[in-house]
Amino acid sequence: MRFILRLFGWAFAAGTILFVIGVAGAAGVIWHYSKDLPDSAQLRNYEPPVMSRVHAGDGSLIAEFARERRLYLPIQAVPKLIIDAFLSAEDKNFYKHFGVDPEGLARAAISNFRNRGSGRRPQGASTITQQVAKNFLVGSEQSIERKIREALIALRIESTYSKDKILELYLNEIYLGAPAPGQGSYGVAAAALNYFGKSVHELNAQEAAYLAALPKAPTDLHPFRNRERAIERRNYVLDRMAENGFLKRADADAAKKQPLGVNPRTVSPNQIAAGYFAEEIRRELQDRYGEKKLLEGGLSVRATVDPKMQLMARKALVDGLVRFDEARGWRGAIQKIDAASREWGLAIAELPVLGDVKPWRLAVVLDVAGDSARLGLQPIREASGQLRPERETVTLGPDGIRWTRRTRVSQAVSPGDVVYVEPIDGKPGQVRLRQMPEVNGAITVMDPFSGRVLAMVGGFSHDQSEFNRATQALRQPGSSFKPFVYATALDNGYTPSSIVLDAPIEVDQGGGLGMWTPSNYDGKFTGPRTLRYGIQFSKNLMTVRLAKDVGMPLIAEYARRFGIYDDMLPVLSMSLGAGETTVMRMTAAYSMLANGGKRIRPTLIDRIQDRWGATIYKHDQRTCEGCEADKWANQREPRLIDNREQVLDPLTAYQMVSMLEGVVNAGTATVVKSVGKPLAGKTGTTNDAKDVWFVGFSPDLAVGVYMGFDKPKSLGNSATAGQYAAPIFRDFMTVALKDKPATPFRVPPGIKLIRVDPRTGMRAGGEGGILEAFKPGTAPPDSYSVIGASDGTGGAMSVAPAGGRSVGSGTGGLY
Repeated sequence: MRFILRLFGWAFAAGTILFVIGVAGAAGVIWHYSKDLPDSAQLRNYEPPVMSRVHAGDGSLIAEFARERRLYLPIQAVPKLIIDAFLSAEDKNFYKHFGVDPEGLARAAISNFRNRGSGRRPQGASTITQQVAKNFLVGSEQSIERKIREALIALRIESTYSKDKILELYLNEIYLGAPAPGQGSYGVAAAALNYFGKSVHELNAQEAAYLAALPKAPTDLHPFRNRERAIERRNYVLDRMAENGFLKRADADAAKKQPLGVNPRTVSPNQIAAGYFAEEIRRELQDRYGEKKLLEGGLSVRATVDPKMQLMARKALVDGLVRFDEARGWRGAIQKIDAASREWGLAIAELPVLGDVKPWRLAVVLDVAGDSARLGLQPIREASGQLRPERETVTLGPDGIRWTRRTRVSQAVSPGDVVYVEPIDGKPGQVRLRQMPEVNGAITVMDPFSGRVLAMVGGFSHDQSEFNRATQALRQPGSSFKPFVYATALDNGYTPSSIVLDAPIEVDQGGGLGMWTPSNYDGKFTGPRTLRYGIQFSKNLMTVRLAKDVGMPLIAEYARRFGIYDDMLPVLSMSLGAGETTVMRMTAAYSMLANGGKRIRPTLIDRIQDRWGATIYKHDQRTCEGCEADKWANQREPRLIDNREQVLDPLTAYQMVSMLEGVVNAGTATVVKSVGKPLAGKTGTTNDAKDVWFVGFSPDLAVGVYMGFDKPKSLGNSATAGQYAAPIFRDFMTVALKDKPATPFRVPPGIKLIRVDPRTGMRAGGEGGILEAFKPGTAPPDSYSVIGASDGTGGAMSVAPAGGRSVGSGTGGLY
């Protein structure tokens, strides 16, 4: 008995010694690995990289910018179904354990022992807290040391943060794979959008279970490449949800019978049409906030673009470019492939295609028989990256080549030719031959009262060329600059009835440069004419004389006020638009004529919010008087204070609007009259017709159009803006104003409308003549005074009827 007691004492002593040694050893290990552990407190202010998103005016998404495609959701916004699915898949005891799950460790050890030698992947036992430690602080190195550090940090995290905060970090940080190329998903919110095209709140049980299955092996559980494994793992999660009481068994079994239902997001029509718009916003955000904030800052941008108007603008521009290009004939196939030696669908599928030229499709000519050809369309690639198995063929007949100047289809195409085609409306299976235009251009649509850019297209195809011809191309505006010469004159004493001589003029350029002898486009001249006539028919000689009389330094100042040029060289050739500017600047300048002379700042962005929803930028700088009141106390109603600078007298602005209406109604842009609404604008054709412009407006919409080659060359000996640029404006305005009333331009208080003789500018008798706009203190002249016809003193020559009075030298026709 004594021996047994002694033996027991020895065993107890040995056990105690071993326990002490074990505790000391464990303490030593903990001390060793705790020395340089990262500080878990840094999670408190953690801001994960979140993608920046750009939404159109109607709320639709047009662009995303990110390194990691992540949308951050606070835990309060995560649906219970999502939480239940992830807890079942990853850590069912999450709300019970202290960071490390002993039960899970034991379960994993038993399972791995049973499966030894089976080739199965060892089962892990990391808790969600340990995964947060690994993802944020430790790294993913496979080693015993890393696992110890991970467990220690998990214990610290649990003592520092609430369970909900830990789960929030986990659900927003985890990588959940990429259902399609370029759709790598970080966090449950982005994954729900990328895999199912849904908000997390719209997911059903089987969809939530599939997302919860992904953290273990997102690549191995790809929904298309490894569909069966993905379904197996999803069903495993559904079973665990039922076992844990999160789902009824019947609901789980029903969900297991459903397909994966993965439907990756596709590019919307808004994103296709708004390539130039989105890229311009990207550049602005990067310039304003830097690349890191752009790609990781979670900015929410409300753009000014109107998606419907953007599509209208793109179609009008593309149709105009194609119309010009096709008038010069067919240039031939893009390239040739040997479609006979291999399956033609695969052969053409390998070719790069422009994604923003729909409804155009790439096709290969399979055979030509008689006066028709059979073409195979490039197979459609699903969002998953897979090609559709079916092969589509179409027919190219005589109607499809009519524009090519070929009499037979066999003269236009041959087997193996790769071409673009477009379906013919009303003729199923029939296509029209298309070719990428060599000419290019731009269109900008703006709200003239706010400067909000409603649509902007910077070229035929953003996929083909990212160069934005609306904002980056510096081109001569030609005669479209003339309204600002005339506006300067009208703002400084001239009237629309002032007479300027349309006759040859020579200007000494000084410095041994010789004489400059401008001429009218048609090479003719018409003698003394009113300012209205000069702008209406775009008379160069009248414009140069007027600019000479007004003074180029003053015109340069007005050009700066309107934002056309920052520092215009004050030489007479600039009065004919010889300087270089952009479509955006010209459209903004015309907007200031339309809005009564108020300065506007063109913008593509209404407002920007940070990741927390705080507004960090807004375009509208107006102040609201009375908007800060706490309650109603019989005070004045709140009102917006318009604090914009007045760059032009509103009465002068209306006079210019009235004269530019004449350009449309009876001048160089009568092609626009068919819109059937009050419109004003001005054509612009540069030397040798290298560039053609039309900039114009309705009472509530300003539009600028430009067409030209990227490497400037003539558009043709007889090319004019009225022939090529104005029809693009017409096509856009026809659809944009289709459902709008024919609202006349607003006449500001103080303007007097008086009938005048359109040739002399003098008061007309009876019902003849035209209505002309005059400011207070001015009226049609009593004498016929010609600017530019010398009276011997360098001033204006006056011819007074009986009882009339002449105009003093240099007055330019002020009465």
